[in-house]
Amino acid sequence: MLAAVLWLGNVSFTVIDNENHVEPVADEGLITVAKLIGCDIGELKLALSTRKMRVGNDTIVQNLTLSQATDTRDALAKSIYACLFEWLVEQINKSLAVGKRRTGRSISILDIYGFESFDRNSFEQFCINYANERLQQHFNRHLFKLEQEEYIQDGIDWAKVDFEDNKDCLNLFEKKPLGLLSLLDEESTFPNGTDLTFANKLKQHLNSNPCFRGERDKSFTVSHYAGEVIYDTTGFLEKNRDLLHLDSIELLSSCSCHLPQIFASNMLSQSNKPVVGPLYKAGGADSQKLSVATKFKGQLFQLMQRLESTTPHFIRCIKPNNFQSPGLYEQGLVLQQLRCCGVLEVVRISRSGFPTRMSHQKFARRYGFLLLESVASQDPLSVSVAILHQFNILPEMYQVGYTKLFFRAGQIGMLEDTRNRTLHGILRVQSCFRGHQARLCLKELRRGIVALQSFIRGEKIRKEYALVLQRHRAAVVIQRQIKSRVARQKLKNIKYSSIMIQSVIRGWLVRRCSGDICLLKSVESKGNDSDEVLVKASFLAELQRRVLKAEAALREKEEENDILHQRLQQYESRWSEYEQKMKSMEEVWQKQMRSLQSSLSIAKKSLAIDDSERNSDASVNASDEVEYSWDTGSNCKGQESNGVRPMSAGLSVISRLAEEFDQRSQVFGDDAKFLVEVKSGQVEASLNPDKELRRLKQMFEAWKKDYGSRLRETKVILNKLGSEEGAIDRVKKKWWGRRNSTRIN
Repeated sequence: MLAAVLWLGNVSFTVIDNENHVEPVADEGLITVAKLIGCDIGELKLALSTRKMRVGNDTIVQNLTLSQATDTRDALAKSIYACLFEWLVEQINKSLAVGKRRTGRSISILDIYGFESFDRNSFEQFCINYANERLQQHFNRHLFKLEQEEYIQDGIDWAKVDFEDNKDCLNLFEKKPLGLLSLLDEESTFPNGTDLTFANKLKQHLNSNPCFRGERDKSFTVSHYAGEVIYDTTGFLEKNRDLLHLDSIELLSSCSCHLPQIFASNMLSQSNKPVVGPLYKAGGADSQKLSVATKFKGQLFQLMQRLESTTPHFIRCIKPNNFQSPGLYEQGLVLQQLRCCGVLEVVRISRSGFPTRMSHQKFARRYGFLLLESVASQDPLSVSVAILHQFNILPEMYQVGYTKLFFRAGQIGMLEDTRNRTLHGILRVQSCFRGHQARLCLKELRRGIVALQSFIRGEKIRKEYALVLQRHRAAVVIQRQIKSRVARQKLKNIKYSSIMIQSVIRGWLVRRCSGDICLLKSVESKGNDSDEVLVKASFLAELQRRVLKAEAALREKEEENDILHQRLQQYESRWSEYEQKMKSMEEVWQKQMRSLQSSLSIAKKSLAIDDSERNSDASVNASDEVEYSWDTGSNCKGQESNGVRPMSAGLSVISRLAEEFDQRSQVFGDDAKFLVEVKSGQVEASLNPDKELRRLKQMFEAWKKDYGSRLRETKVILNKLGSEEGAIDRVKKKWWGRRNSTRIN
């Protein structure tokens, strides 16, 4: 809205015919105004350049001249600005009314510009100085009239102080029907009235008033309380009329913005609303539009009514210079303002009068406790007089009225100082005593609080201890169940392994015993040379030695397996400890530990299965070696020249296979042990233990398959060598079998 007011000042007009009729120029200013207030550009142009008049039932559209269009534009801008100002004040008053509704009290501040007197004074200075006259009368009434009336009513010996009364000047403004405001409104209603006719009418009717003096041309002089002011009547009538036609109001009501619509409705409601007061009587002209002077007088009357109903406090602002410069003090200007404002009379009354006054009851109540001796009569007047005599206050410095005590300036200060010192001492004593009582109460409260806290904390700790004890017992039960389950599982594994080992050993013994029986039968049926028997016996002894070595290697592997089981148990116990420590970690780490634990259990099972398979395969292979060796020894031919060569070749093949078995077992055992240590966290390595364990298992399966195929090939080869040695002496076999049987037994 402010931007629209500013842009309205930039709207220009162009003449369209010989009669000086104009229309607005459709430039940036007009477009921006229409956009800001939310109206159509065509309607805005019509409102600024034409005027609608109703004659009977007909409506006549009249084009405006340049001066009329300019006045219409300025009137629209002033009306928008005035409505915006009133709307803002209304919003502020609504927000401030909350506290007033709660307490019923309020503090109002009236800030009005002081008396104005320039080289050229127009209608604005006329209204401002009229308001200052009214406020000065209110000021005089409170500080002079009421002050002196109070002295007289209370029976005080008082010399009356004369002051200048501005009642004549106010009558000049407000008198009816021949006052300045009445004549201004009367001349504004005439269609042919001009500023010159208004000035002549003032000279004609008001020259007899001592506060008025007519000047040349259009000027007149008014003697205000602050001095004489010459007013130029140029523009008085136009400013008083405030020509805002109905076309402009309709334009605002048709705007799309909400605020202009509110402004238009307020203008329509206030245009026909009269101002009621003692200086304005409702009559036939109430339906007409109110002038600016009438509105101003009505608002000033409402302000004075409110000031009369409150307790006023006056603040006089003195201007040190007319140049608005800091550090510059014009003594004559300041003295003139003090005289105009009546400050000198106020100071004179204050010096000669009694500015401090207090009722008898209030004075006795406020200073009665300062009396050293009690007064026989306890009425307020007697107590007040006793106080005055006790403090030796001179009689000329105070006067006793009917209802109040009146003091000159500075006399009450001594009583206030004595009262303050006495109250300060009383307060110090009271503060010390109250502090002592508060400390005693605090100590008692602190003892009670400490006792209560001890009881509460003891109960809380007992509950926590019971909860911890319950959790400890639950943990012991859970541990016992888990340990028993682990022990049972371990016992089952050991039992299963023992049964497997026993079955392998028993099978091997059964197979060996069956081979000895066959050899005994063959020895009984056939006889052989003693030399061949010796040779076969040496070969058999070598084979038995190999068998014993294989058995020893098997036992060593079993011992290593037990050691690995013990280490695995140690790793499991360590892992359980790590798991206990990691319980308090975050959920992500718990998931990772659970996944690692599951992977470790899979690796343990895989390792246990691989170890059992390796042991079982080793025992089977060892028995196969013995069997193969035995078959080879039983089927050897009795050749004299080449009898030793085939057996030595078979022994070398078996030796290489056993050596390879030992090496591969050691390599796989070391790799499995390393992966278990990596899995349990004892060894740091940048590899995936699960992946490496699967790869190691695949390598073990491939080697196991290859080793089995080579073992079968060796068996075939040894069988072939045994078949080539067909001519064996039956007697030697029988003897060998008998000897071997005796050794077995």
